[in-house]
Amino acid sequence: MVFKRRDPQGWGGWLREMVYPAGGFKRATRYVLHRMKRLPDSPQRVARGVFAGSLIGFLPLPGLQFVAAWAAARLVNGNLLAALLATFNTNPVTTPFFAVLAMTLGHRIMGIEKELTPEYIGDAFAEASVDLWHNIKSIFTPATASWDGLAQFWHEIYVPYFIGALGPGLVLSLVGYYLTIPLVNAYQKARAAKAEERSARRLHLRDMVAAAAQRLPPPDERESAAAAPAALAREGPKAGDGDKAGRDDHQASP
Repeated sequence: MVFKRRDPQGWGGWLREMVYPAGGFKRATRYVLHRMKRLPDSPQRVARGVFAGSLIGFLPLPGLQFVAAWAAARLVNGNLLAALLATFNTNPVTTPFFAVLAMTLGHRIMGIEKELTPEYIGDAFAEASVDLWHNIKSIFTPATASWDGLAQFWHEIYVPYFIGALGPGLVLSLVGYYLTIPLVNAYQKARAAKAEERSARRLHLRDMVAAAAQRLPPPDERESAAAAPAALAREGPKAGDGDKAGRDDHQASP
């Protein structure tokens, strides 16, 4: 397979790269920026795709970010690939800090007076997970579904996170939008200039070859000139050439 890894990667390596890429975050960021610059589209459409994908990347939509980025890019008429690439603006290292900031803002906006300690957030996730597993088992058993932990998680964690992420996400996505336009525009101009330079060199080389071809004799003359020595060699010495050569040698001798 063309895209198959040379060295198979296990689940441990996959999880490790999800947290920290093998080449580092700097290399991963440079790769994403490089791909965005090379997108064959107008800078404005690429920037709108970056805005849509970046905003979706800040929102808590686990498992649905690509679908939501695609829909948001279609909504703003942005580049779809740019939107998908822009969803990588968050990573497992920076997401916890942004999540705490977003939930803090969401709690203030919604008037929830709960201290966002690690214990509080961990207990909310644990209770929601227990309720979710219990409700799944209740489908196949006589047990009664319980929604208390899920309701608490929804009202005190997820909704505040979503509301609090909208403000910073919009600001950072707008920054990415206005930075993308000149970046892609400069890259496309430089690439077009290189293409024109290569085209000019090819035309100059073609003109040189044409001029050299014009200085050559016509094909008929070249063929006749090349065939003359071979014809003389096939004919051999003419009659009388030997007598003439002998007379010349006799005259030359004393």
